[in-house]
Amino acid sequence: EFPTFYMFSIVKSIKFVSNLKVFPRRLHQPRSLRMDPSAPASEVVKPAEDCVLRKDGIVHIDGSTLEGGGQILRNCTSLSALLQEPIQITRIRGKRPKPGLAAQHLTGINLVKSMFSQTAGPDSNRYSGLAVKSTELFFHPGRFTKGRTQFEADVGTAGALTLVLQVAMPCAVFAPHEITLKLTGGTNADNAPQIDYTELVFRPIIERFGVRFDLNVERRGYYPKGGGLVTVRCTPVKRLQPVTILDRGHVVRVSGRAFVSPPLDVKIASRMASACRISLNRFFDGAKVEFDIKATQDPAMGTGAAMVVTAHTSTGCIIGGSALGARGKPAETVGDEAAASLISNLKAGGCVDEYLQDQLILFMALANGTSRIRTGELTLHTKTSIHFASCIAGAKFDVASEADGTNVITCQGIGFTNSYLPEDDGSKKGRQ
Repeated sequence: EFPTFYMFSIVKSIKFVSNLKVFPRRLHQPRSLRMDPSAPASEVVKPAEDCVLRKDGIVHIDGSTLEGGGQILRNCTSLSALLQEPIQITRIRGKRPKPGLAAQHLTGINLVKSMFSQTAGPDSNRYSGLAVKSTELFFHPGRFTKGRTQFEADVGTAGALTLVLQVAMPCAVFAPHEITLKLTGGTNADNAPQIDYTELVFRPIIERFGVRFDLNVERRGYYPKGGGLVTVRCTPVKRLQPVTILDRGHVVRVSGRAFVSPPLDVKIASRMASACRISLNRFFDGAKVEFDIKATQDPAMGTGAAMVVTAHTSTGCIIGGSALGARGKPAETVGDEAAASLISNLKAGGCVDEYLQDQLILFMALANGTSRIRTGELTLHTKTSIHFASCIAGAKFDVASEADGTNVITCQGIGFTNSYLPEDDGSKKGRQ
């Protein structure tokens, strides 16, 4: 589910316009997502004509649209709960080798279901298809569950906790009160953001929207056992603030974590950190950059090793890179891979890295005002997030290609309002 470079060419410019003040039978579709004019027709990425359709009060979604994976489930479930819109998703994860719901996707949806369970009718009339391998589902959320302050979710596998958190976080931000999420599963998994990335990169950037949450990794969980335990405490907001992140500045500091679990020796983590620093020193080529990469041995379920490294800039941007260890992979290779990941994102020129850009789209769409963020090349996950935030929430997006190869995403947010919290004096009203 993690953004990748290799499946599709990258869009040079796209423009999304959507207005859902009055819902038509077919939701307004963004313009086709086309490559630069020299690209062959086979490389044109187009959403299906009927990928989002409103009929009989239900938003019908084609789960094979664009990236065609779990991100559609996460974004659409979050929006369904917040906007109180029932959704029907067909062809779930239609572009994956094994279509249908996996344990991690089902866990995230059930978590949101438990958060929005205040209903007058039976569950059988509000939910269907919530089972592993299901390729269709119906989700009709209730109001936020009264009086409940803690919610628990266990993936039951090494499936990524961070992806479960992605579907729950927008909902937690608009809860009636502070809530705690206790999540069990994989903390450092392949094809997903590592939990350390969520803490070190996602959290400080999302705080610019006004979001506040604490994250504690009580126990790491690696493939194949999972079993990691993470506690997240989130403080709700009335509205999200728009953000402007356009000037990356220059790198002044590199920090990070290299970690292993028992019985692996902490010296392995030290070798990972050393190799990463050597690679980055070559890249910075004498520039004055402070390094602070810590090597630790952390409690875990299962045996594993991983690394997350971040570059901090003079303007407050944070760019990330990461790598996972594996049986037979030298520690030095893990360090080199983490450095290469960071270097690739720095070379892209954006103020946010390839892993963060799509995670910010939903928050931009819900914010009360216009947000602008400079990215590198748009990932397919980002295009997909923009597409569904436009079609379902009604946010207006414009993506402009810059001469330096970066892209500026502009979003006029819908000003979503937390109806559970009292109105702040002097604050503007938005959509509830």
